[in-house]
Amino acid sequence: MDQTFVRENTDIAADDATLLDRVQRASFQYFWDGAHPQSGLARDRSGKNADPANDLVAAGATGFGFMAILVAIERGWIERQEAITRIGTMLTALENTKRYHGVFPHFFHGADGSTIPFSMRDDGGDLVETSFLFQGLLCVRQYFTAPAPDETILRKRIDHLWHGVEWTAHIKHDEKVLYWHHSPRYHFARNVPIQGWNEALITYVLAAGAPRHGIDADIYHEGFAKGSQFINRRDYYGINLPLGPDYGGPLFFAHYSFCGLDPRGLSDRYADYWQQNCNHVRINYQHCVENPHGYRGYGPDSWGLTSSHGPAGYVVSSPASDFGLIAPTAALCSLPYLPDESMNAIRHFFKLPQAKMWGRFGFVDAFSQTSGWYARTYLGIDQGPIVTMIENHRTGLLWKLFMTAPEVQQGLQKLGFTSPHLANSEQAILEPMA
Repeated sequence: MDQTFVRENTDIAADDATLLDRVQRASFQYFWDGAHPQSGLARDRSGKNADPANDLVAAGATGFGFMAILVAIERGWIERQEAITRIGTMLTALENTKRYHGVFPHFFHGADGSTIPFSMRDDGGDLVETSFLFQGLLCVRQYFTAPAPDETILRKRIDHLWHGVEWTAHIKHDEKVLYWHHSPRYHFARNVPIQGWNEALITYVLAAGAPRHGIDADIYHEGFAKGSQFINRRDYYGINLPLGPDYGGPLFFAHYSFCGLDPRGLSDRYADYWQQNCNHVRINYQHCVENPHGYRGYGPDSWGLTSSHGPAGYVVSSPASDFGLIAPTAALCSLPYLPDESMNAIRHFFKLPQAKMWGRFGFVDAFSQTSGWYARTYLGIDQGPIVTMIENHRTGLLWKLFMTAPEVQQGLQKLGFTSPHLANSEQAILEPMA
């Protein structure tokens, strides 16, 4: 591996680096020690002290898990060869998983690959979860580039899965938009078009660059970019928001697609995506500082509203829908965008009662000091981005890997994006984090 991948960001103080190591490594263990015992795939959720008594695994969380394994190799937490062995096991499970036009379901059994319906009419392919999965798989393919037989076979197996995805199967009739779900029984009855600013930019980039069954650019421009909550350009707390719903929505909009997509210098006719994500995070932060609802525990060192567990189950939090829940993943994953404020939050979280805040896989999923509630669970889609986004801030590892994929570059070019990775891809790959 090129040594630029392991070079630290010199802006990180030694004590900060120690804290980040601790947080990253604990979150990584969710995908290593906490993985499904047979398949090695990522569980959708797990307990603070024990694994769930089921076989349910998640496609999107598994994609983030693949990326976390690459970080673990670079950090020296696992050996390269044991990672190859684990990834081989995971690929076997994915090859045996029931797919729908090559698209993976949201949930499936880790033991036999059979589909577990997400909801009544969502018992087929989930295109966005599949996109998160392949975001991770393409990073794996770009990482293991040696001519050795085991790495060559690994790349071929990933390509076989990747080439099998029929992105156009998620277009309804003659409409120019991708749909989130398609079921062999209910077809498009779930009826969720992927449009308006959200976490799914990655879906359109991969669909546009796919070597088979790819989409034309107008599907992006007339579908995703034409949603009622796409263009914003209004101010919140004195901060301009280029895209998205009022106040920006949950912070995972700035995280999930950008575990691989490098937002630095990424732009198209609609936005500069570094500015978009930075301003989104700033609005979320400022909301917690001003704390209009008077929740206990909010402030400049305790912030971050996104999806998480809550006292009554899963909830999506944002400044426009604030339930008094702080999710550590929100501030941790925002380290590239708001580094000082994120580090302050990390230090603060370590000052809270550790018996309630910290478990075998790091910080618990969420907490509410107003109600005195602390989660006793972890979510895979919250744990994975912690590892990857912290690493992107430190070394740019996943950004560099993903942006080297020819299909990613082709997809971005087709959709009209500009990026330093496209202008001079070799230079962009080799230069360390600024």
